[in-house]
Amino acid sequence: LVQWLKYSRKEYCELCKHRFSFTPIYSPDMPNRLPIKDIVSGLVTSMARAVRYWFHYTLVAFAWLGVVPLTACRIYRCLFTGSVSSLLTLPLDMLSTENLAGDCFQGCLVVTCTLCGFISLVWLREQILHGGGPDWLEQLGNNNNGNNPNRNGGVAPGAFNNFNLIGGLAGGGGANGAGANANVAQQPAENNGGDGAVGPAMEAEDVGMEDVDNANNAAAQDDNNWNPIEWDRAAEELTWERLLGLDGSLVFLEHVFWVVSLNTLFILVFAFCPYHVGHFALVGAKMDIMVTATHFEGLLTTLAGYLVIAVFLLLIYSICSLTRLRKGQRIFGLCYVVVKVKLLVVMEIGAFPLICGWWLDICSLSMFDASLSDRQTSFLSSPGTSMFIHWLVGMVYVFYFASFILLTREVLRPGVLWFLRNLNDPEFNPIQEMIHLCVFRHFRRFIASVVIFGSAVLLMLWLPIKVIRMVFPGFLPYRVVVSSEAPVSELSLELLLLQVVLPSLLEAGHSRAMLKKLVEGWSKATAWLLDLRSYLIGDVSLDGEDASNIVDNPEQDLPADPRDNQAGQALPPAQQDLNEGLGAAHQAMLQGGGPTGFQPYKRPSFFVARISALILLMCVTFFLASTISLVLPVFIGRQLMWLWVGDTKIHELYTAGCGLYICWLCLRVSTVVAGWYLQGWAIIKARLKLWGLLVVKSLVMAGVLLVVIPLLLGLLFDVIIVAPMRVPLDQSPIFFPWQDWALGVLHMKILTAVIMMGPQWWLKRAIERVYNDGMRNLNMRFIMSQICLPVSTCLGLALAVPYVIAYSIIPALGVSFETQTFVVRRIYPFVLTMIMCCAMLVFQVRQFRRLYNHIKDDKYLVGQRLVNYIHHATSHERTPGADTAG
Repeated sequence: LVQWLKYSRKEYCELCKHRFSFTPIYSPDMPNRLPIKDIVSGLVTSMARAVRYWFHYTLVAFAWLGVVPLTACRIYRCLFTGSVSSLLTLPLDMLSTENLAGDCFQGCLVVTCTLCGFISLVWLREQILHGGGPDWLEQLGNNNNGNNPNRNGGVAPGAFNNFNLIGGLAGGGGANGAGANANVAQQPAENNGGDGAVGPAMEAEDVGMEDVDNANNAAAQDDNNWNPIEWDRAAEELTWERLLGLDGSLVFLEHVFWVVSLNTLFILVFAFCPYHVGHFALVGAKMDIMVTATHFEGLLTTLAGYLVIAVFLLLIYSICSLTRLRKGQRIFGLCYVVVKVKLLVVMEIGAFPLICGWWLDICSLSMFDASLSDRQTSFLSSPGTSMFIHWLVGMVYVFYFASFILLTREVLRPGVLWFLRNLNDPEFNPIQEMIHLCVFRHFRRFIASVVIFGSAVLLMLWLPIKVIRMVFPGFLPYRVVVSSEAPVSELSLELLLLQVVLPSLLEAGHSRAMLKKLVEGWSKATAWLLDLRSYLIGDVSLDGEDASNIVDNPEQDLPADPRDNQAGQALPPAQQDLNEGLGAAHQAMLQGGGPTGFQPYKRPSFFVARISALILLMCVTFFLASTISLVLPVFIGRQLMWLWVGDTKIHELYTAGCGLYICWLCLRVSTVVAGWYLQGWAIIKARLKLWGLLVVKSLVMAGVLLVVIPLLLGLLFDVIIVAPMRVPLDQSPIFFPWQDWALGVLHMKILTAVIMMGPQWWLKRAIERVYNDGMRNLNMRFIMSQICLPVSTCLGLALAVPYVIAYSIIPALGVSFETQTFVVRRIYPFVLTMIMCCAMLVFQVRQFRRLYNHIKDDKYLVGQRLVNYIHHATSHERTPGADTAG
């Protein structure tokens, strides 16, 4: 049983849920108390073991947090200094003690980037192995295996004329792209090129094929057994503890050496070389001055270097195809795929959100009474921070836009949004698309995405702001910069909005369900108005309809160019060969008998005019919804705040947050009452009584949980941390209850998360019970007695006891006024220090008890006995013999 418990790590019985417990069995000659000699020897042994572990873990920390980042930073700096003297003085620079902390921090960033790059390469290798590479690269493997009668397939020695420099083999035109079949060489002449002609290189290849086959047969067999991306997996049994040296061994020193070497190699190959290639290219193109003016010379120069490297890799690949160097073709083709994926990832994740963020900022300048010169000044003062903030805003915008598209797909008929990629599609893999599709396809998608997202910003932000300024001249701009003497003014407001208001509004407020209902209602109303219910919703039966008016083929829903199919829907096999869309291939594998992601619909008369009217109504709806969202919450919040603080100008985050809550509450109450109205007045009265009682309970508990406890936490934090650090002894601290409450809410949220992640104790059990009971089963007595009262009492005593000591007991001792002031200002940190020292002392006593028991068990323990489970029944269900059941 003991061995099984060690293996399974179970603590409770699977049948009766009783915790396993064992009684130790000691040797009969064990004394009542251990002799001092045994305690001292055990203590010395433990201290020796602790010292050994301390030395080992110090060495581990010094190696991983000191040697590795410091080496990375100084090698990186040496390589990018651009002088030979820096290379000669590199050993001395390694031993230098100047700016150790800054170099270690910068080195950690460098090591993190190189490790992320290495992991990305390994993951890309797995993607290529599992999903396959581009067809023009896969054809090389097929040709070497001899599966194709035409050994050279579609990659002829003179196929440079048929090689598309922006994405892969085009077969001489635009029809056959990266998605062409591997046996394209067997197709008729009209399928080998967009112009219906076979290239002269293919004719020359057919003439000399027989003479070359015998000479290259041995080389082909050697190539067949070699793959540049299929290396053996080394050290699969390696664990993180053994890798980092946390297992107590010194093998990690070898790992440190390899990490330093790998980091140096990655810096040299993936940063140094591309940077200098890009630098020479920009200098040759006379664009270096323009790049320097952007304040991101290193990043842009490196990206330019990668572009030049990609072009050179394609040229070398073409030369290898001319000279029939299959191994070189595969190496340089694979390198081109890696560089292409890297650049596409930078474009999709870096450039696109950044463009969206800057466009959002530019379109909303008048909303905050700002100008482009202000943004330029802010950018010049801190370029990195400005770009990061705009990128982050763009990422948030893209995320919520994509979330709205996913919600809309749940309402509309499958196939309506064919021009947008379905992120919920299990076969959707953006990395596979980056590997397979040509750069021109990705660039076209990027431009289309920029146009769609940019047009949405114009429609939902720029135009409503212009209309609001004309209709309500005094409403804008928003007040977001408010002068205040408080030590924390805007930070607490922004944190409060982001950490408390928005999460509770979006998660607990059923906002997604309500938004889905609104979209569904608008779609049904618009479909009824334009007679597009079959097309838009798809819940209309098509039985008895004229077959000529029914669209049951997704091809009829696509544009003329099959490459414009962004929905990834299934096409006929003949068109799949012409289409490079990976989504289409995935859908073709899944369709099994019919196209997936498409539902037949009835095409009404004047279909184009109806669709145009639908788009116009959609734009008007987005414009009105955005205008209402910009005006209504802020207007309601301003009126409520005016009743509270009068004409004092406050931060707009307060008004927006308050107005959002009021709008959500009204919408939520209206939907609930509308649902009750259909059930009759008796149900409404019962529900009102129930919810009225619940509201009263919630208000009482909210007054303690959301007002009293956060205010006490904020005040305690202020007198312990803020006041001693910010206010000198000869000045009096000023407390701002509003700011203390805002910070207290954040502290309470953080402490609640820490409590829920910590061990089991009475407060965690009480919070878990309240959470499991839910909102409708609130037990007011339990919450007030088990949570509110104990927590409020502890916080109140923590504030009151030092205050009474400082202002009542200390003056009675007859000390000077300076001493009284010193005690008043330092008593709260002193009390906290004493509590921490007492806790440490208790911890050390417990540790000594554990050490004492450990010494006793090592010397005198001979076995363990399982403690049987004895069920003690209650008095009303006690039966004879129940006490002995076990």
